[in-house]
Amino acid sequence: MRLALYQPEIPQNTGTLLRTAACLTVDVDIIEPCGFVFSDKHLKRAGMDYLDLAKVERLNDWAAFQELRQNQEGRRLVLLTTKGAVPYTDFQFQENDVLLLGNEGSGVPEAVHNTVDARIIVPMSPDARSLNVAVAASMVLGEALRQTKTFPKI
Repeated sequence: MRLALYQPEIPQNTGTLLRTAACLTVDVDIIEPCGFVFSDKHLKRAGMDYLDLAKVERLNDWAAFQELRQNQEGRRLVLLTTKGAVPYTDFQFQENDVLLLGNEGSGVPEAVHNTVDARIIVPMSPDARSLNVAVAASMVLGEALRQTKTFPKI
C-alpha cells in the first residue's frame, strides 16, 4: 500500500500524512510542485520526529510519477475524490494499491482523473463539500489496511 499526494498545498496536512504513513509503515509519493517549501516549519511541526521515519519519494511532476508507476506493475491507482461513485467501504482494496490524494484547493485535474483505475468517495452529509485531505486519507487507509490485513504487527 502507498499514498500519493498530488501537488499538496498545505504543509500541516502533508506533515500529518507523513506521520501517519510512518506509523503505519506505508510509503509516500509526493508529486510536485508543492505549495510550500518542503522544510516548512508547519510541515515539521505536524510531522514531528516521525518525518525521519517516513519513506518518501518526491517526484518532479505527474509525468515522473507515471514513469515510476510503469516500473511497478500490479499497482492500481485509486483516487479519493468527491467525484467518486463507489464508497470506500464498498471498495475491495488490494495490497499493492496506491491511494492518490488530490491537493486541498482543486483536487486533481481531469487528465489525472482519466488515468486512475478507480475513484472512491468517503460518504458524508450532502450539506458538506469535503473532508480535510489528511482525515479522509486516514479513514480510507485504515480500511485498506484492514481489508488487506497489512497493518503493522504489534
